[in-house]
Amino acid sequence: MENIAEKNGIKVGTTAIIWGFATGMMAICIPLVAMSRSGIILPLAVILGASTSTVAVWRSGNQKIVELSNNFQQIEQRVRDLETICSSDDFDLNAQFKQPEKSIKT
Repeated sequence: MENIAEKNGIKVGTTAIIWGFATGMMAICIPLVAMSRSGIILPLAVILGASTSTVAVWRSGNQKIVELSNNFQQIEQRVRDLETICSSDDFDLNAQFKQPEKSIKT
């Protein structure tokens, strides 16, 4: 549950930054629209850009978390396999070292 809260906290923070800058750009648009008489094209571009960025932030995190989870599970499985291999090799090596000692004593 904490991972979800942390993930959403990052997304909320990023969204706040995006819309904070968008608000600043909208404030700059007011005098620019009045001087250029371009209508609502510039403010619409700001809103569209901020909206697209927000959607990208909220959608991108889901895929990365699934990929990281899969990678973590694969790494755990590899570690388990390596531990199994090492423990069986240690047993075989111990048996090999004990056999020559017996033959040397006789």
